[in-house]
Amino acid sequence: MDDDAIREIFDGLGNVEIRRMFGGKGIYHRGLIVGVLLHDEIMLKGDDEAGRFFEALDAQRWIYENKRSMQPVKMPYWCLPADVLDERDQLALWTRRAYESPVRIEAAKR
Repeated sequence: MDDDAIREIFDGLGNVEIRRMFGGKGIYHRGLIVGVLLHDEIMLKGDDEAGRFFEALDAQRWIYENKRSMQPVKMPYWCLPADVLDERDQLALWTRRAYESPVRIEAAKR
């Protein structure tokens, strides 16, 4: 997926910056990471609150197996369902939820 396609997905949120990271791309809004592109799939950042929202709407959490312990590792990212991509209003809602996650995380650190 090229950067223009990524920007179109996040259009309802506003301007995003795209940076290469760990074999994929990090997607940032106002300096905070809101998602990643990995293996041609957009995954949105989600804290506990956003994660509950994403899971309730059948988004799949990014989970990988730790090579040392062989245990599953749950990452704070949820795959953006294909049907959401077809609905601009829903897409804007989902990307706003993704942005609210790092905002809450940063506020909690203060």
